[in-house]
Amino acid sequence: MSERGKPRPALFRALGKQEPPSFVEIDGETFHLLELFKHDSWAATAIYQGGAKKVVCKFNRQQSVLGFPMKWLGRWLARREAGHYRRLADLPSVPRLCGPVMLNGMELRFAVAHDFVEGHPLGRYEVVGEAFIHELKTAFEEVHRRQMAYVDLHKRENILVGADGKPHLIDFQVSFMLPEPTGLLGPFQRWFLRQLQWIDNYHLRKHERKLRTSLGEGTQALPAKPWWIRLHRLVARPLREARRRLLVLLGVRKNQGRATSEHFAEDAVRHGDHAKRAA
Repeated sequence: MSERGKPRPALFRALGKQEPPSFVEIDGETFHLLELFKHDSWAATAIYQGGAKKVVCKFNRQQSVLGFPMKWLGRWLARREAGHYRRLADLPSVPRLCGPVMLNGMELRFAVAHDFVEGHPLGRYEVVGEAFIHELKTAFEEVHRRQMAYVDLHKRENILVGADGKPHLIDFQVSFMLPEPTGLLGPFQRWFLRQLQWIDNYHLRKHERKLRTSLGEGTQALPAKPWWIRLHRLVARPLREARRRLLVLLGVRKNQGRATSEHFAEDAVRHGDHAKRAA
């Protein structure tokens, strides 16, 4: 059994010392906590069940940071992500947004919920069919057509292989949506959206290459990385390594600081690397 770190201190948990509530009310129905997926610095995400129906609830940041209140951030993140789900409401690859998350008759404005998708995160060595790849590409074409960028596609675990064998997209927390109307910043916002969509397509090509390799097919070369991706990696990698070292120093992670060594590693990390199989 691999060695685990200590539980995260309150500062590194979205809800501090608190846990997600044991039950919530959504669309007039009571849902009870079934499983906690993850609880990191940004949000606590859990499955709730009411009767035969399951939903996923995300409770965004409430814990203050060194005395600075952060409840405003949690409300903003929830409102923003709900807007993303609304714009993509009729796409079969995106879960349906639920109504407001309530607790004892009060709306939890820092929470957002959507229908649960039966399935599992796309595994590193998973074999999927041509239809899956085609539907995944079609889904992103539609996301982009609606003036959005997913942004977080470098995380393979954000692509779910549904029980129906189809791709499903989850977690739109860091996605970007062109506002309507755009206002004075419109030209810059449209330029920024195009750059983010390019990043989406770049990572989609990377995933497609790996999936086609698993199918035993040849692959095309990736386009050269633009300077701003190289700059981002130049800055982000040292920051990510510093964060890992801090978590190891605090005892939250062990050895090399991998997420799997945490006391509670998120579900996608625990189960993301599936053996080769047909979806």
